[in-house]
Amino acid sequence: MKTKKHFFEKFANAMTQFTGTSTAFSCAAIIVLAWAISGPFFDYSETWQLVINTGTTIVTFLMVFLIQKSQNKDSKAIQLKLNELLAAKKGASNRMVCIEDLSEEELDKLNRFYKKLAQLEAARADFGTTHSIDAAEAKHHRKYADEVFKATEELSSGKHK
Repeated sequence: MKTKKHFFEKFANAMTQFTGTSTAFSCAAIIVLAWAISGPFFDYSETWQLVINTGTTIVTFLMVFLIQKSQNKDSKAIQLKLNELLAAKKGASNRMVCIEDLSEEELDKLNRFYKKLAQLEAARADFGTTHSIDAAEAKHHRKYADEVFKATEELSSGKHK
């Protein structure tokens, strides 16, 4: 089973690479041109029309799946690269790693959050600063700084049980 999957992966990658070339386009254009030129020889019959219609339908149907496979792979690679950058960047919110796995509703909620941040920044007219979810939460929790400081002191001194 694994060899079949490996074969399909190689085949799909090769087809995806080939179909994006000038050679593939030229071949398709030549086929259409040959079909058009052959029209008078077949009296532009329904069968003659059916040949090109069937051929293009089949090719289009198969190409949809190849394109989707290619886009899925590219999307996954881009997401992994972005996850690596987020994970490596000090100060970046690690909650943004694998954000693509969130539901549409959760993404909408985050989108509203960032729109609000953008509105706050636009009001300040200071485009030289940026914010993250962590920075926004830190600002929100500053009013509790004394309590956090006390808890930290207790933990470091061993008084907390």
